[in-house]
Amino acid sequence: MSQHNKIMSRFDTIAFDADDTLWHNERLYVNAQTKFKQLLAQYHSPEWIDARLYQTEMRNLDHFGYGIKAFALSMIETALELTEGRISGADIQAIINFAREMLAADVELLEHVADTIPILAAKYPLMLITKGDLRDQEMKIARSGLSAHFHQIEIVSDKNQANYARLLQRNGILPDRFLMVGNSLRSDILPVLALGASAVYIPHRLTWQHEVVDSPPPEQPGYYQLEHVGLLPELLVGLEHSGQ
Repeated sequence: MSQHNKIMSRFDTIAFDADDTLWHNERLYVNAQTKFKQLLAQYHSPEWIDARLYQTEMRNLDHFGYGIKAFALSMIETALELTEGRISGADIQAIINFAREMLAADVELLEHVADTIPILAAKYPLMLITKGDLRDQEMKIARSGLSAHFHQIEIVSDKNQANYARLLQRNGILPDRFLMVGNSLRSDILPVLALGASAVYIPHRLTWQHEVVDSPPPEQPGYYQLEHVGLLPELLVGLEHSGQ
């Protein structure tokens, strides 16, 4: 990228979320949860199992964090609670196998990602910001085939306003020169807007209950929503010309 282009650009860095922004992820959890409910069907209704599993996940967030391994531990704990300890060792092994299958799953890019990321990488420094288990995220990034397009990759324990602020400060990026792209209002959009940065919300059809919050008002400064990532280059061209 030429120095001239850097000076003319509206943003110094464009950052992307990974899971369900660049590649499919939540459907792995949905499939595993379906198997989990089938495993415990003789004990409780699917709705009750769902509710108790979510309660356990929320209780364990501070202890285990985000990701597949944390999810597996919450499934095991929920199974022990809902069966009052009667669940068999074979069924515990089945739950561990659910997690192993999730960890080994192919990384499938969302539509338009493979074409769009190289286009943007030719014009902007791109950053990847994802949360979750370090090893799992590293392996997904490596298998995605996208890592070469990102000048920086950040794997964080949580995506909140304080962590974004530290990340921007550490990299010398002013909030009004930073754009975040993601599918989670809670993790990718609201904390970034609160810092005075810009954010592009690209909803995914599957969203974990914990990430569901109200959208900002459409007139919120710096807030944009797109149907898919393939529309992002056009939006950026418009922002560059408008100066907004």
